[in-house]
Amino acid sequence: MTTDLLTTAGQHTKKIDPELVRRCIEPGATTPEAMTIFEAGRAIAREIVGDNGPEDGIRQRCVVATGDPAIKDLLVFSNDPVKAGIGAISAGATIYTDIRMVKTGIIKKGHKCQIECVLDIEGAPKLAQKLGITRTSAGFLSAAQGLENSIVVIGNAPSAAITVSRMVEYGIRPVMIVAVPVGFVNAAESKEKIRKIDIPSIICTGTRGGTPVAVACINEMIIMSGKV
Repeated sequence: MTTDLLTTAGQHTKKIDPELVRRCIEPGATTPEAMTIFEAGRAIAREIVGDNGPEDGIRQRCVVATGDPAIKDLLVFSNDPVKAGIGAISAGATIYTDIRMVKTGIIKKGHKCQIECVLDIEGAPKLAQKLGITRTSAGFLSAAQGLENSIVVIGNAPSAAITVSRMVEYGIRPVMIVAVPVGFVNAAESKEKIRKIDIPSIICTGTRGGTPVAVACINEMIIMSGKV
């Protein structure tokens, strides 16, 4: 790597603001530039969303993650999910995700939770073939009793959200569910099914959502858990 390349391309993309660096508590931001960028974006999100409690904190992070102010009005919090989620994270509950991208995005610092992607659970691929269902649905079915007292985070697969809602009807009880799958087929319907069960949940209405929203929700609760 040449000196010219380092000098030209390796410059800060935003002027470092010492005050933003000082107040940054984002575990993923470990350099002054990253801290400045994160806090500058968060300040804009606070203006868009407001700052009236933990739910607004999650809305802010989702706005930053998506670059979409409208996402704040799509999030629905049912049965006090923030309290349930923070308590479960503090207790070291296992976090189950529908896809590896969600697992990868979840903060690994500041908690003792094990993070599992259901696609990697033994027996899930064979079960998917046997039943002719999606791999994510088969993954959650293969997790079975492991979902008890866990946190479920679904960012991509509507089929997984529908399957989890059915599992709850059969008596399997996660502590809380983040369900924000995206798409035009079953996405809106699957989130409504999660909202209607008696498990603490965060969903977003309609067809929007996705991995950035799912990761933003759980990561904000992880950060909050370190403050209580």
